[in-house]
Amino acid sequence: MRILYGVVGEGMGHAMRSRVVLEHLVSQGHEVEIIASGRAVRFLRERGFHEVHEIHGLHIVYEDNEVRRNKTFWSNVLKGAVGLPKNVQAYFRLIEDFAPKAVISDFESWTYFYAKAHGLPVISVDNMQVINRCTHPKEILDGYRGDFEIAKALVKSKLPFCDHYLITTFFQPEIRKKNTSLHPPILRPEILAARPEEGEHILVYQTAQGHAAMLQALADTGVECRVYGVRRDLTEEQREGNLRFMPFSEDGFIEDLRTSRALIASGGFTLMGEAVYLHKPMLAVPLDRMFEQIMNSRYLDYLGYGQYAKDLDDPATVHAFLERVPDYAQALSSYSQDGNRDLLGAVDTHLDRAEAGVYKKVL
Repeated sequence: MRILYGVVGEGMGHAMRSRVVLEHLVSQGHEVEIIASGRAVRFLRERGFHEVHEIHGLHIVYEDNEVRRNKTFWSNVLKGAVGLPKNVQAYFRLIEDFAPKAVISDFESWTYFYAKAHGLPVISVDNMQVINRCTHPKEILDGYRGDFEIAKALVKSKLPFCDHYLITTFFQPEIRKKNTSLHPPILRPEILAARPEEGEHILVYQTAQGHAAMLQALADTGVECRVYGVRRDLTEEQREGNLRFMPFSEDGFIEDLRTSRALIASGGFTLMGEAVYLHKPMLAVPLDRMFEQIMNSRYLDYLGYGQYAKDLDDPATVHAFLERVPDYAQALSSYSQDGNRDLLGAVDTHLDRAEAGVYKKVL
């Protein structure tokens, strides 16, 4: 079956999980053409997917660990004006050359528009749709209802009226819309192969700006912290007391995650899902004004898998988290999932339904 697959390039989580689904589709004999934006393009090409068409995608501007909405808006408007002709050109090239029979979108709009314009079945595979298509308890929303409504409206408008929504999640809210199903997080092969061990060090991953208070809080713990992302241009490890600043290495990062005592990071879904799978307690510090990360972090706290914190300005936050690590580890011990079997099986099922004509064409 010829499948057009769209991958949004904001953050690397979409690309990493799409890689898993794409490898599965190829292994099943499907022909796949990929549309991607941002860093997802290079990531997928480096992993052997040569038919990756680069296209302009939405992006978010961060400053001082906060989403800057005005700058995000104008940056997307200006870059979108430049990128639009390229998008249209790629759009028509796909019409002429590939003629897909179904579309899968990981929160990517152009492949979705292609499906709707040509009456093709379209399947959504991502974690973002949980915001709109599920009901959330007040403990998750209190204090952020305005941000929730904004995020909900944006997610709802992104890919409306797909034939089915496959939502990846480690929490289980009540589904409120039809054609929706919940599935465990998609895990890259390297995580599935990792065997967790409990070490003494804390793994820290932080890429946003404004680290001084956090680093001081970590230094005050006296616990070894392996820090990624703060010093981005490192070629070798740097040590300052109990802080070890690590150069980026995918293998090194996974090894440090596998053997960590606990994890401190933002509220990004992919790493959080990996931590939950490996039973690693997490202190989640989401980007300010990014509701998706706030929601992930609050659910982590709600389930007892870790702690949500608005910031790390107070060293007591880190100390309180470390004291409760055994409790979080106990709660995580009950979590289990059978690799990616559930999600990939659902993808196969809905592609079979699409090929059988179950999803009617709407032009």
